[in-house]
Amino acid sequence: MQLIYVEMYRTTTCGALGATAIDTEVILSGWVHKLRDKGFVVWIDLRDRYGITQLVFDAERSSKELLEQARSLGRETVIKVKGQVIERASKNPNISTGDIEVLVSELKVLNTSLLPPFTIEDDTDGGEDIRMKYRYLDIRRNPVKNNLMFRHKVSMEVRKYLSDQGFIDVETPYLIKSTPEGARDFLVPSRMNQGQFYALPQSPQTFKQLLMVGGMDKYFQIVKCFRDEDLRADRQPEFTQIDCEMAFVEQEDILNTFEGLTKHLLLEIKGVEVQDFPRITYDEAMARYGNDKPDIRFGMEFGELNAVAQHKDFKVFNTAQLVVGIAVPGGNAYSRKEIDKLIDWVKRPQVGAQGMVYCRCNDDGSFKSSVDKFYDQGDLAQWANATGAKPGDLICILSGETNKVRAQMSALRMEMAERLGLRKADEFAPLWVIDFPLLELDEETGHYHAMHHPFTSPKPGQLQLLDTDLGAVKANAYDLVLNGNEIGGGSIRIHDKETQAIMFKHLGFTEEEAKAQFGFLMDAFQYGAPPHGGIAFGLDRLVAILGGQETIRDFIAFPKNNSGRDVMIDAPATIDNDQLKELHLKLDHKS
Repeated sequence: MQLIYVEMYRTTTCGALGATAIDTEVILSGWVHKLRDKGFVVWIDLRDRYGITQLVFDAERSSKELLEQARSLGRETVIKVKGQVIERASKNPNISTGDIEVLVSELKVLNTSLLPPFTIEDDTDGGEDIRMKYRYLDIRRNPVKNNLMFRHKVSMEVRKYLSDQGFIDVETPYLIKSTPEGARDFLVPSRMNQGQFYALPQSPQTFKQLLMVGGMDKYFQIVKCFRDEDLRADRQPEFTQIDCEMAFVEQEDILNTFEGLTKHLLLEIKGVEVQDFPRITYDEAMARYGNDKPDIRFGMEFGELNAVAQHKDFKVFNTAQLVVGIAVPGGNAYSRKEIDKLIDWVKRPQVGAQGMVYCRCNDDGSFKSSVDKFYDQGDLAQWANATGAKPGDLICILSGETNKVRAQMSALRMEMAERLGLRKADEFAPLWVIDFPLLELDEETGHYHAMHHPFTSPKPGQLQLLDTDLGAVKANAYDLVLNGNEIGGGSIRIHDKETQAIMFKHLGFTEEEAKAQFGFLMDAFQYGAPPHGGIAFGLDRLVAILGGQETIRDFIAFPKNNSGRDVMIDAPATIDNDQLKELHLKLDHKS
């Protein structure tokens, strides 16, 4: 009988050894993290995913050959060692293995390494571009490694909670049909169906609704989605959703279930208990905070000043649709130069304000504004009352067209909170925003489009408004907001063919277009579709916020850059002519 030798690479890991292991023999494998050569003794920090163990080689206890072999090792060389765990003379309280070291008796090089283009340290000298190009090296660093492990922990808690609630994990197709709603689709040409294309899903929306028709009354999926849209700093062309749907439910059932999920994650991941989440309407969110995903960890709520600012001879306010202010805590301490810089900040193209009026709230109860020529102390006191300003605060006021001014003031509110340190990463303030408009007017085209998607149901009793006042119809839709970020959004869906046909008509679809695009769903509704609704969480953003950050790229193993490129594998890339011919495609090289 032939004996097969199987090499053992490790009996334990580099983060597991402590004082209880002293005098035992171990085998370790990992990467050379650091090497310190004192001539008569060489120390090596050996690193793997679990931690660092110090190895020791010395002239007294190690052979000359072994000492020279250790001395020749370069950073990131992969090695296997065998040795005895001994007590460390100079202990290191900063690592879990700081009480011990391993006196090496055998060393084997498993693979050599080129000198890395940046240091594999928590505080690396590598810029973002070079680290993305060598992402596999960046993952060896603790910050990235720990982020990926944190993401895993969140994903597992999501699966555990939803499974315990009776949800079934079902996979839906990645090769689907292109639809005209939402962002641009990524298209995939079909070799076997000349001139026809699949699309990668922007979400599994129609499939999860079909699962409800199929009787799978609680579905979830942690799923990749794809949008070929212009990128922003914190947006990826491929992203991950926690996609969920439930049948025989109303809005309250959805909100209670997924408020429970969020509470579970905050408790299990962060050790934070949160009481029932506040709820505000979309209209209230816009009036109080200027956006539909407000950060409520701090105040500075909007105070509308039309009634107390448009009665004097100040034309800037009198011609505005909206005059609105916020009270910046302690802002009266700002110098005139600092306030001028703030005015310059709101006038930047990214914000777009024409200027800013301000009012100082002095400690003695008096006021000093930049428009004292037009307003007296009584007027300014009313401004303070409307914005909730106290002595020592600074009232910042913007005016103009309602929607633009709200967006500008929202940007200023968030900027001031950032400067004042009010957006604390270890504080969590969730809330529900409900009663969104069903349809949104595109000012460029003059046409309405679905604010969420065309399968969202109007609020009960509002269907008839579609024939009289499209802009007034409210959706049976809801967003979950955490710390100023939308982490989830969903709605109660339309579940009958007639209502869905009415919705398509108001979105500008002809009957033929609706049938061509969504006939499969309309047909399914004729076979006993139950009332249903759902929600989708953005896993990337949720993980980042729970991790105390807002940059999703740091929590994705292999992210794209701001141009949507994977600089590590150099994608997207051209394909050769033979592949193009197989797909019945031809590139126009003249364009």
